[in-house]
Amino acid sequence: MRGSNHNGMRQFNERIVLRAIRHAGAIPKADLARLTQLSTQTVSIIVNRLLDDGLLLKQDRIRGRIGQPSVPLSLNPDGAYSIGLQVGRRNLEVVVTDFVGHIRHTWQHHYPFPSPTEVIPKMAEGLAHMQQRMGADWSRVVGIGLSAPLSLHAWGDLMGAQASLAMADWEQIDLLQTLQQMTPLPVEFAKDTTAACVAELVQGRGRELPHFLYVFIGTFIGGGLVLDGHIVNGPRGNAGAIGSFPLASAEHASTTQLLARASGWQLEQDLISAQLDPLLVASDDIMGEAYQAMRQAWLNTAAEALALCVTSASALLDLDAVVIDGSVSPALLATLIEHTQVQMDRIRFDGIHRPTLVAGMVGASARALGGSLLPLHAQFFPDKDIFLKQDL
Repeated sequence: MRGSNHNGMRQFNERIVLRAIRHAGAIPKADLARLTQLSTQTVSIIVNRLLDDGLLLKQDRIRGRIGQPSVPLSLNPDGAYSIGLQVGRRNLEVVVTDFVGHIRHTWQHHYPFPSPTEVIPKMAEGLAHMQQRMGADWSRVVGIGLSAPLSLHAWGDLMGAQASLAMADWEQIDLLQTLQQMTPLPVEFAKDTTAACVAELVQGRGRELPHFLYVFIGTFIGGGLVLDGHIVNGPRGNAGAIGSFPLASAEHASTTQLLARASGWQLEQDLISAQLDPLLVASDDIMGEAYQAMRQAWLNTAAEALALCVTSASALLDLDAVVIDGSVSPALLATLIEHTQVQMDRIRFDGIHRPTLVAGMVGASARALGGSLLPLHAQFFPDKDIFLKQDL
């Protein structure tokens, strides 16, 4: 057990002020004091310090009210930057996010499968590209958020023998340590779909929904869980790992997993078999007449499996909603939500709440954006741990 000291309290109050401005938008000091329940003097000291640090901006005075004109304060988008680096099963993405959480720059590299011999050099290349692109602003980068599947070596057999052999090498590689050796910046890690869920919580539906299951459909399907407005990771980081959700198979006595029924990978394979570009799954061109048969087959299978998963999750967690996003075509995603609603109409919800299905608001870059928010959260968001007595 440790107590607090002045330093810990000061940091916590600074973060409370920053969060209040982040949520409320531009706001005068007097309103900020009422919102945070801090004294006017304390708020004034904190605001002056944050202005000196370049984290806040003064807006034009508001006139016409009783008393002295007030000066709204807002976050300075250029006050700090963060890097998000997402290692996926089909691509590597690096983004730069500003202090208000908007993506400023993005860089991508695509591959048929994530071989360490290709991915690791490209990670270094992506970071070098961003440093060169940002120039002097690189000095205001506070950290890197890394997002990746917890088991990059898993399910390689679904992507073919060559992929399975190459991806097996990930089992011997500490990806976080590998990235940390490339940079002096602090690196934070989150499972890729958890990072995407963070982005949705902060920049999307999380602003209105306190309890939701998050579903991200990429090459493989995955998810995250938000309860009472907070990400739930679980003791092993697997909370919301819906890709492993078991499903009964009509053809076989054994079970299969949701990942094998509702991932973009299945549609990619159909396109490859037809000698077509698998990246069509990410384009609204996939909604064309030429792809109707393979698209409909995927929608039927994916929607049925997803409806069962969603219903089971709601029975356990009493969810308000299920937020569905992904790196597949937005039009395809919207159609999948409609098909899943139809499948849910066939399920009895006696004794449980039927959750609302809604489309996510962030999109394909959710995993990289969520990763980039991790360093910002670690350094600028309220955390009870900073109450603990600081080492001097």
